Amino acid sequence: MGVFSEGIEVVCSPAGKPLRLVWGGRTYKVGADPVRWYERRNWWEEEMRAERGRGAGLVDTEIWRVQARVSDRSDLRTLDLSHHVNTDRWRLIRIHDALKDSA
Repeated sequence: MGVFSEGIEVVCSPAGKPLRLVWGGRTYKVGADPVRWYERRNWWEEEMRAERGRGAGLVDTEIWRVQARVSDRSDLRTLDLSHHVNTDRWRLIRIHDALKDSA
């Protein structure tokens, strides 16, 4: 499993669920229902102080696990994406497999 952080482009459904992503110059289609959860982040390493009343996005980071592929003939890759809701930025943070796309 690779762990890192790289900005990516994600296209979502109207409900906010990832449908497609662009990574490494290639477009991947999400091939299974993505799973969402929240992880605590060390906000104090990035911010000087917490503003009163600010909660969403400060303590928890939205994480999505997607299985995506370049084409119907290629293998699914399992990827974890972080979504920074306040800025609508997406980052690829984990790759769970080392398969090469065969398409």
